[in-house]
Order: sequence, then C-alpha cells, then structure tokens
Amino acid sequence: MYAFEFVKPKSLAEAVTALGRDEAQALGGGQTLIPTLKSRLASPAVLVSLSGIAEMQGICTGDDGALCIGGATTHAAVAAEAGAKYPALAALAGGIGDPAVRNRGTIGGSLANNDPSACYPAGALGSGATIVTNTRRIAADDFFEGMFTTALNPGEIITEVRFPVPERANYQKFLQPASRFALTGVFVAKYKGGVRVAVTGASENGVFRWSEAEAALAKSFTAEAVKGLSASAEGMIGDIHGSPEYRAHLVKVLTARAVTAAG
Repeated sequence: MYAFEFVKPKSLAEAVTALGRDEAQALGGGQTLIPTLKSRLASPAVLVSLSGIAEMQGICTGDDGALCIGGATTHAAVAAEAGAKYPALAALAGGIGDPAVRNRGTIGGSLANNDPSACYPAGALGSGATIVTNTRRIAADDFFEGMFTTALNPGEIITEVRFPVPERANYQKFLQPASRFALTGVFVAKYKGGVRVAVTGASENGVFRWSEAEAALAKSFTAEAVKGLSASAEGMIGDIHGSPEYRAHLVKVLTARAVTAAG
C-alpha cells in the first residue's frame, strides 16, 4: 500500500465536496478498490468512503411501486430485505461472493465498477432499472458502456437504484468457484410489456441484453422458446475457464433454466 488521505463524510453533500478534490476516489465497500490499491494498479491521493452516509442506505418501495435501494446498501442487506418485494434480486445478492464480501460490498460500488463478470449489472439491466446519482437519473440501457466503463462522470455518485418489479424473474449463475464471480450469468425478467434477458460474465464488452431470446420469450415464456436459438460466440470471453463457444452455450442453457425457475 502507499500513503493516502482517508475521508468519511456523513452526508452526500460532504461526499460531493470531498470528491471534488484532486485525485480523489470514491470508496464503497472496497471489495474491488482495496485489492486494486494493494496491487498498485491505482493510487488515489484521497479515498472518500461512502459507507457512513445514512441517506444512501436502505430499501423501500417508491410511489410507482419500484424497489428502491440506496447506493451504499450492502449485498447482505438486499439479500435479507428485498425478498418479499423482489425475490429474484434478493437471491442474486445472496449469491455474490462469500459472507465477508456480502457484508461489505455495496450495490452502488458494484454497478459503478461494472466488472464484466459481476452479478448486479445483469440484475439492473435485466430489470430495466434506473440508476440515480447526485445529479441525474440514468436508464440501465444507457448506463453500461463496456468492460469496467459506465456513463458516470468523474465525481458522480450512485445514490439509489430503482428496480421496476416484474411479474416473474430469475437469475442463474454458473460461477467460477475460486472467485465466485459469474463465468456466465443470466437474469430473465417478465414484465407486462415484454421480457428482458441480461447476460454477464460472457462478453468482452461486459453485460448485454440477448435480444433474440427476449423476442422469443415475449411470444412464449417457456424454456422451449429458447431451444431453437443460438447465442453467437463472436466477442465472447475466452480464457482458462472456458472458450467463447462454451460461454455462448452457457448463455442459452442458463436462459432456459432461468425461465423454468421463474415459473
């Protein structure tokens, strides 16, 4: 590690001011940033912790019926408290990492980092969520711009994530056992106006929607509707854990499993 200043603001306004300083970096649960600092892949002069900001924590139901989750809410809290409103999202949160990760990591930190194998990006994109920041609202379809890249501006903070609650939904993850990240993960959500299918862990460009499956499932929300489809291996990740073709196969298999499990 190296020397840096640590700031723990008590309000969003204080956090915005602190992040306006030169070489300042926001710190959520630290599950990605701290290992990055240890490896000296990043060296901010100021770390601004968001964990002490009460207005960014908690889960509630919005006036429009959406599930609203504060950006500094931990995975463990979502797993424990969101089940009655959005069981599929609670199950997703409960399958992230291990207990230590779930009790420190936050939904805002995960979405802001946008790891190509993280679970929350699939949940947000698959739900058509809205990412609320200290300055604006961003639709999930416009938020994820590629591997580790989002629409967030420097110093912009995710304060809340708003999830429209679907009629049915499920998340299926084929995990990499050492990291517990998704080798491939698929989130399927059925709404009155259509179906959304979001895939994580598979593409070199990060989380994406499988539009062919969405169209097929909108006509027939059954695993049979997916059988005749094929996800393209072009642009899929190839590494020691699996080839692009293997990940493309997993996309189809996990989509069918998610539809079956959603009921």
